[in-house]
Amino acid sequence: MSTKSTLKKVAIYTLGAFSGVALSLSVQSFAAEKDKKDNEALPVQTIRTMAEVYGQIKANYYRDKPDAELFEGAMKGMVSDLDPHSEYMDKKGYAEMKESTSGEFGGLGMEIGQEDGFVKVVAPIEDTPAERAGVKSGDFIVKIDNTSTRGLTVSEAVKKMRGKPGTKITLTLSRKNADKPIVVNLTRAIIKVKSVRHHLLEKDYGYIRVSQFQERTVAALNEAAQALVKENKGLLKGIILDLRDDPGGLLNGAVGVSAAFLQPDVTVVSTKGRNKKEGMVLKATAEDYITTSGKDPLAGLPAELKTIPMTVLINAGSASASEIVAGALQDHKRAVVVGTQSFGKGSVQTLIPLSGGSAVKLTTALYYTPNDRSIQAQGIVPDVEVKDKDRAFESREADLAGHIGNPLGGEDVNSSNEISTPDSNEAAKADENAKSKKGKDKEKDEDISSRRIPNPAKDDQLRKALDLVKNPAEWQKSLGLAAKKPAPKKDKKDGKDESK
Repeated sequence: MSTKSTLKKVAIYTLGAFSGVALSLSVQSFAAEKDKKDNEALPVQTIRTMAEVYGQIKANYYRDKPDAELFEGAMKGMVSDLDPHSEYMDKKGYAEMKESTSGEFGGLGMEIGQEDGFVKVVAPIEDTPAERAGVKSGDFIVKIDNTSTRGLTVSEAVKKMRGKPGTKITLTLSRKNADKPIVVNLTRAIIKVKSVRHHLLEKDYGYIRVSQFQERTVAALNEAAQALVKENKGLLKGIILDLRDDPGGLLNGAVGVSAAFLQPDVTVVSTKGRNKKEGMVLKATAEDYITTSGKDPLAGLPAELKTIPMTVLINAGSASASEIVAGALQDHKRAVVVGTQSFGKGSVQTLIPLSGGSAVKLTTALYYTPNDRSIQAQGIVPDVEVKDKDRAFESREADLAGHIGNPLGGEDVNSSNEISTPDSNEAAKADENAKSKKGKDKEKDEDISSRRIPNPAKDDQLRKALDLVKNPAEWQKSLGLAAKKPAPKKDKKDGKDESK
């Protein structure tokens, strides 16, 4: 296998969702050496100062701290200060990270991030305890049981929320426009994430929902497409791909899903690292989305998926891998993107195993769409904007403290609404709001149940997406493609143009 191919295979595992569900195929103990002209002398004075701090702690701190704890804390601080997505993981944290890519794990079922020192929900995962309890995108998690989350890292919060299936946990949430903190009681469960669902909206028009990009997502999408054709008893005339509130996942999944709808060998995504040096170029080819030996997961895919009118639904909860798919289909004029501007996570996190079983997750590059657009802190702008009137507010990458700006310039895109972060007294107020509300619980259950069956009559974004694929002329117009005009008729006798 060539060096280039090997690098691609390694990088295919490094995308991850917002919380960094990514793996590396190789053990790297050190980054590539700098060019000689970039070499710098070691910062001797800084190292001396660091040694002095260590010495003062060992000599004067009120209790003895093991050296391992001191150095682990130093490593965590050094990495976490880089950007919101870089992180040092101990042995247990690394094991939990690897577990989350399998699609089955114990916990609550949500993707989380960090903002203003608090843990924030990026998106609850469908059909999990978190979604059933009413946790929403943009909620701040103020307390986990009786512990404040202020200052917790994402990994630390994940550790506290995971546990044995069947055990209870209480979350205190702060939500914009809510008069009081919201207390939810959940029961941990084995999270079996079904990443792909499908539905025949009406004859000839199919709907595929991808909620997260996992190891089997590409194969599951192929199965969904074949099931739709079978249910329709013939070729489809239009398809809708729903990536709303999809927080991302594995990069090979994003490449494979894009390849299902694009012509072979076109570029899906590329990366640029330090000094804007080009890294990977991943294309709609099996070599770039198959990570293990075996047959192509897109084998037998209905051929019409590459040509029929297509729309893609996105919103501010669409992040990372889902933004790569939307950007690729938009740049290649393959699909009309409908909804609201996406999250804006366009950075590559590489998870590098270290000696002793720990690992470091580092931002090593930025993603670029086929037209060389950077997603970072700006996201994908829909071709047709349709707002969700039921969505209280949006949350984006640019809201995160210490985020990386867009390398191509332009303004970073923050939330469109002001988002109130929790104050220090909200946890204390939470106990007042712990009463059960049976009527609201019933309404919530009905709402969750209705989401499993997409309904254009109740979903403005979905209705617009369906209208577009049913109207090829309007679809082409939204793509920016002029509809082909028929050739003018000629008079058989004198050859004059009869068109008017």
